[in-house]
Formats: sequence, structure tokens, C-alpha cells
Amino acid sequence: MKQTEHKPVLLDAAMAGLAIRPDGVYVDATFGRGGHSAAILSCLGPGGRLLAFDKDPEAGDAARATLGDDPRFSFHRASFARLGEVLAEADLAGRVDGILMDLGVSSPQLDAARRGFSFSREGPLDMRMDPSAGESAAEWLAVAGHGEIARVLKRYGEEPLAGRIAGAIVDARERAPIETTARLAEIIASAVPARVAAGSRIHPATRSFQALRIHINRELEDLSEALAQCLPALAPGGRLVVISFHSLEDRIVKRFMRDAAHPEPPPLPMAEPTPPALRLIGKPHRAGADEIAENPRARSAILRVAERTAGEGT
Repeated sequence: MKQTEHKPVLLDAAMAGLAIRPDGVYVDATFGRGGHSAAILSCLGPGGRLLAFDKDPEAGDAARATLGDDPRFSFHRASFARLGEVLAEADLAGRVDGILMDLGVSSPQLDAARRGFSFSREGPLDMRMDPSAGESAAEWLAVAGHGEIARVLKRYGEEPLAGRIAGAIVDARERAPIETTARLAEIIASAVPARVAAGSRIHPATRSFQALRIHINRELEDLSEALAQCLPALAPGGRLVVISFHSLEDRIVKRFMRDAAHPEPPPLPMAEPTPPALRLIGKPHRAGADEIAENPRARSAILRVAERTAGEGT
């Protein structure tokens, strides 16, 4: 088994959260470039098993190159929103000992200009995790109305100038198609007042690029669908470990774990209470100063862990 070069964020904490058993069954729901999968496999014995998911074709290439010869490992080029379907086909529903989700865009995707995720690198305005499916960011921006663009920027980027930026995008596309990351970043920057830009610690395009990426890839919808499928997938005592990188993701994860761990009481006094489906493990974990210095992306990461109970849950 070849080792991957990139050490993913919060790797040690993720491995501790999974509490890996050598003969267990595990899921890396976001393979990326395989850092977490390699670490999980290093803890498994001959009877262990790891299934990995990712809809990025380049992740599939990385899986074949680094871990493809390991008989304990199988890669599924699919969104983790199909986790339940794949596990059912493999007769593993209710038998999984740990599921790991490392959310958001991976460093290799950000670093590749041709993928169009980053405003700091000139490239085609794509942003799709799977470039073979769905609309690119450029295609969507070419037809979306002002109100729709503003709603996306506000909802997924929490951009306070969403309406102003949407107007600048609509005006600019009437002059020429918006097809590159650099042109979109320039349009957004031009819409932000100089005094606002000067008082901000982030680039004017940061929130808008995040919002477009989340919208184009249905990231929050897929996350909610995948989380719901984790409960029937996990065996009692199985762990769910999720690493989030922005408040929108973490809010969904936190609410899901909290609701499963503390179900609402029944509406009728004599009705049987719903047993908790999860037990929260420890406190949310963040990267330390040393890891942040080595990998600045870790600054915004937050890791949460929950354990499947014997209760039925939902």
C-alpha cells in the first residue's frame, strides 16, 4: 500500500474519534486524495474493511494509484448521499463500525486552477466536484436571475452585499460571458466599496466563491441526506466523525447529532419516549497552533464525534 503525501486536517483526532477496531468495517465518505483512508487501513487487520466514497474522478484515480491493490479497500465513485444504497447492496447496513466525513473542498482541488474553485488562480469557472455532471458555475451564472444569484450568495456565503454583487454579475455578463475565475473575482471586487474591502481580513470574493461552490455541488443537501443514512448504517457502538470547515456545514452536523442524541419527548403524556440514536462523544475539537502553522486550512476546522446507541432512533 502506497502512502499519500498530504496529511489531512485533524487526522489524529479523527482516528481517535473513530476508535478503530482491527476487524471492523469503516467508511471514508469523502476520500479526497486518500489521507484518511490510508490512516484507517494502517489500523485495520486482515479481517478489516474500508469503503470510500467520492464523486470527483480525480479522487478515483488517486484511490487506484495509492490503495487499489489493498483487498480490504473498495472505492465507490459516488456522492456520499448514496452511502445507504451502496452499503445495502454490500449487505453492510447496520454493520458499520465507523463513518468519517471530511467536508468541503480538498486542498488538491483548490490548488488545481483548471477546477475553478479558487479566485486566486486563473482558470475556467467550473467548480464542480464531478466535472462530468451538472452545470458549471459559468453556465449557471449565464442564465440565473438577479434574485436567484443574490439568494445563493446570501444563503450559502452569508454575503452582506449579495444584492449588490448579483447586480454587478448580471451587468457584466451582458457585456461578455463570465467564463474565468479571475474575471468573476474582478467583478465581485469592483462591487465591494473600497472602505468595506479595506476593513475586511478576507478577499472580497471569498464568500461569493464559497456560495457558488456549495450551490453548484448541492453540498448542504447532500450532507443532510448522507447524515440521515448514517443511523441505519452504523452498528451499535459505531462512531460517526465529521469535520466541518464553515458554520453552515457545522450547524447541520451539530443539529443532526444533537437531535439524535436528545430526541424530543412524545406529544402525548402516556406515549413511549423515543430512545436516543446517538451518544455525543467529548467536546468539539479544533486544530492546535502547531497544525494551523503547518496547514492554515485547519484554522476553521471543527470535528464532532457521536456514537450509535442500541436505540432505534430515526
